[in-house]
Amino acid sequence: MGDKKQKEATTKKIKQVLVVGACVLFVVLMILSGMGSGWLTMFKVIKPGDTVVVDYSFYDINGNTVLTSSQQAYMAAAEKGRDPIYARQLAISTGQNLTTSIYPVPFYSGSSGWTNQFALFTQEYDAINQALAGMRTGDQKRVQIPSRSMAQEWSAEQLTRNGVNITDLNTGDILAMGVSENPAEMTTNTTITYTRVGQVVSRTNESVIVDFGYPSADISIVSINANR
Repeated sequence: MGDKKQKEATTKKIKQVLVVGACVLFVVLMILSGMGSGWLTMFKVIKPGDTVVVDYSFYDINGNTVLTSSQQAYMAAAEKGRDPIYARQLAISTGQNLTTSIYPVPFYSGSSGWTNQFALFTQEYDAINQALAGMRTGDQKRVQIPSRSMAQEWSAEQLTRNGVNITDLNTGDILAMGVSENPAEMTTNTTITYTRVGQVVSRTNESVIVDFGYPSADISIVSINANR
């Protein structure tokens, strides 16, 4: 009789465990169904041909945030008294290098909303693209931008055309300028220009040298959508 009661008790416990397990599985499935198919990308590794949405933050030669699509990075910089440019995320087709010298990204301005565009240079876009392979949704990485100099000389006349007086500039000043894929044609009204922020590294009475390079960027994978 004792053995029978013991078997019944064991059977009852097993049934209880199975019921609890079924309930837990039901809750997990409900959560996953609420997430849609997006949870599957948590385990997907980026491969060439995938379309990837990327958050990014670019840093200048002093390590300050210049451009970011991350709200957290923007707020962190603002708390330090910085005023980085807040831009849209990047949607990149992995394995496809940029075929133009500039990749424009919309950025937010208090006066004009999202109508302006910031210039990312080819080496910056391609460096991010090449870093994506093997990453997963939520992964983060520090990307080093090729060290090729992005310093440019701007004459007093060129600065004046951009509404800047050379006498107002000093070494170390941050300067927002208009850049174009066709610099020789920037004097025409039909040339499309994009915003770029650089730092004045030297100055004379006739010209300034502005470094437009950003040595590094932090990237974070927002989503992955494989081509079918």
